[in-house]
Amino acid sequence: MAFYMVCLGIFFDFFDGFFARLFKVSSPLGLQLDSLADMVTSGVAPGYVMYTLFLKSAHPHDVIASSFIPFIGFIVTLGSCYRLANFNIDTRQTDSFIGLPTPANSLFIMSLPLVIQFSDSLMIFEMLTNHWVLLGITLCSAYILNAEIPLFSLKVKKFNIKDNALQIVFLVISLILALLLHFTAVPLIIIFYVLLSIVNNIFLKK
Repeated sequence: MAFYMVCLGIFFDFFDGFFARLFKVSSPLGLQLDSLADMVTSGVAPGYVMYTLFLKSAHPHDVIASSFIPFIGFIVTLGSCYRLANFNIDTRQTDSFIGLPTPANSLFIMSLPLVIQFSDSLMIFEMLTNHWVLLGITLCSAYILNAEIPLFSLKVKKFNIKDNALQIVFLVISLILALLLHFTAVPLIIIFYVLLSIVNNIFLKK
């Protein structure tokens, strides 16, 4: 249910900006309110999910691990907070992104409990219930949110295949993954998005 509510929040997040631009009613106050709303769906929610995963990965008789270690999950919330604040003052991110957008990161984190629940793979279950793996995911999440890595945007400005080839390839492969793997596809799609952006950056430099 939390996953679906976050998806709904991201949906509204996209369309409030879309309609604000359409009706030319955007304002500095709206920008700040947008980021505050994002902090819930893309900061607090994934941070709490990581907290819960850490809590469930701890041994029930390990008091220290179950009392303190789960709070490491809220590093995701701190990374999201910094990302959102920095995004508001970064003029470079009008047509593309630098670092992973918080909605994409939130979908990645929020999908992990669903992958655990619906995947039949014992290896995936053991990985996502291992506190060292969860620590790696948490730190990578906070890093990639604020990394100086240009990532392409899905915004369509010109309605032709040539200018949107990268977006079309991404959407087609994402759709195939979603049809084949269901919830397990969500984190794979986010990883694919980052890797595709990096490959695209390499070709642009050449």
